[in-house]
Amino acid sequence: MATDTSAFNSAHLEPPTHTQQLAITAFGEAKTLALQTQPIPKMTSQQVLVAVNFAGVNPIDAKTRAGLGWAAQQNKDNLPWVPGYDIAGQVVAIGEQVTEFAIGDRVSGFIGFPLQGGGYSQYVVAEQQALSHVPDNVTLETAAALPLAGQTAWQALEKVKVKAGERVLILAGAGGVGHLAIQLATAKQAQVIATASQANLAFLTELGAHAVDYHQGALVDLIEPVDVLIDLMGSEVGIAALECVKAGGRVVTIPTITADLVCQRAEALGLSACGILVSPSVVQNNAMLERVALGQLQVEIAQSFPLSQGVQAHQQIESGRTRGKVLLAVSAP
Repeated sequence: MATDTSAFNSAHLEPPTHTQQLAITAFGEAKTLALQTQPIPKMTSQQVLVAVNFAGVNPIDAKTRAGLGWAAQQNKDNLPWVPGYDIAGQVVAIGEQVTEFAIGDRVSGFIGFPLQGGGYSQYVVAEQQALSHVPDNVTLETAAALPLAGQTAWQALEKVKVKAGERVLILAGAGGVGHLAIQLATAKQAQVIATASQANLAFLTELGAHAVDYHQGALVDLIEPVDVLIDLMGSEVGIAALECVKAGGRVVTIPTITADLVCQRAEALGLSACGILVSPSVVQNNAMLERVALGQLQVEIAQSFPLSQGVQAHQQIESGRTRGKVLLAVSAP
């Protein structure tokens, strides 16, 4: 297999053979994350090598690290395992049959989901069809924050067929998925109500939502009934929010660990309910990158941590107090 390495040769550099990564060494607390160096896998003719500038940190990463969920169960015998599904960076080598990308292209993608992961790496081998071109006026930081969270929000709204004029309640509106779901629902001309802490109410209002402080009491006492619930919390919080939905209303719950329980309670109340497992879509990623480029979609980034501070990044995402997305600033040499 031939691989184009002209970007390295022109700069008198050898193509990279190894990559530094942040891996889950054992299931448990965030401190089980550790740096490691591994050989870069050989590319096929349809793959590209990406030097990663930023990688997204998502709640599923922390849950997997804690040993929870399907990805953890499937990888329990594969530790150390490298999490991470969102990446953005530059193409540094291409397979001989790659036609969509050239060396130097800025790209982002939703890769290795759900079992392969690998985003917490300086270099990632990816299928060309998994990547998007990043518009010139969109930063790689923003592009890395968008794929998983944006597509989760997009697909959740599609699942419950949100229509113009409907009242939509979004739990955890200030989070990575929530703040994008607000904007996508507002673009559909829905009336959006979103929950947050007092500190984030103004932020949600700026995004177009009617913001509700969940500390002020039971949601059912704070808002008028809604047509649709986008449950980004699950568990007892998601179950309590079902009382806010009109009879015959629709519910989509995102946290997979409690999805069955929330759906059972919803159906007992006469609601239509489902969970979703996000499916990577380059078409959706391209559409959202275009909206960002046009100023029609805002991506909030809470903090970017160096790869060496992955423990702190996971602690932040587990705090439940994150506005927008957490990233790892990988910055391949």
